[in-house]
Amino acid sequence: MGKWSKRFVFMFLCLSVCLQIPSVSSSTSPLQGNQGNKDSSLARTFNQEEEAHVVHCSRERSRAAWKVIQEYLTPFVEREQYKISSGCRLHPDNDLYRDQEQHKHRVDINEWRCGYCRKNFYEEKYLDKHFDNRHFDLLNASHGRCLADLCGALHCDLVMDSLPRKTKCNPAAAARNKHLCESLADSCFPVSNGHVSGRLHEFFLRQFCDAHTCNGSPKPFAKGRKKRRSILYIILSILTMMLLPLFYFFIYMYQRGIKRGSQELKRISPSGRKKKPS
Repeated sequence: MGKWSKRFVFMFLCLSVCLQIPSVSSSTSPLQGNQGNKDSSLARTFNQEEEAHVVHCSRERSRAAWKVIQEYLTPFVEREQYKISSGCRLHPDNDLYRDQEQHKHRVDINEWRCGYCRKNFYEEKYLDKHFDNRHFDLLNASHGRCLADLCGALHCDLVMDSLPRKTKCNPAAAARNKHLCESLADSCFPVSNGHVSGRLHEFFLRQFCDAHTCNGSPKPFAKGRKKRRSILYIILSILTMMLLPLFYFFIYMYQRGIKRGSQELKRISPSGRKKKPS
């Protein structure tokens, strides 16, 4: 009897252990599920943060549009002493990257510095990535502030490409770009604002809008460009005007000294000659 009782106790223990294993696994599965849900929520949060940092506006094309404005439009506007309103999409305040671009400092040929945190980079593209990763909160990504959206009207491709590309003209795209260009002329230089605004309106049409056609004529930037004179250029011009008279005075005194010396030699040479005996 003792032998059967031991076997019965052993079987009872084995059965109880087997019954506890599913309960343990079932109790741990909710923990694993909660952990999985927690991980997936963290991943979603991380992805949402990444998506929040993404700005759908090309920095490179915005930079090209700004270059076109500065070289082919701003000098003519400044000559007319005309002030572009902030409602115009060409206004500096409507450039998404303008503040960051103004905080770029080129220290040397292969050295760029961030104006916010003073960190240095070897190339401009790495500084751009630094702005995107560290200073994205300084961007005002409001509607209508992407200057790259105006590249079709401003012929940015001519500024970005070192060599002109021969592509087949698309009449529909040319019509869209011309419509955008004319809307910029109407909003930035309304004809109703006076003679100066009217002249600039006509200038903008000739400079940018007329070239949006597939017949090959006229060419973009038909009115040419006028580069603004920098402060360094003005300083060098003043120094040149001051030093030029001194240079001519030095040349005059030098030539006068040579002439006087030759005259003295002529006077000395006859008196120094000895008379021949008769």
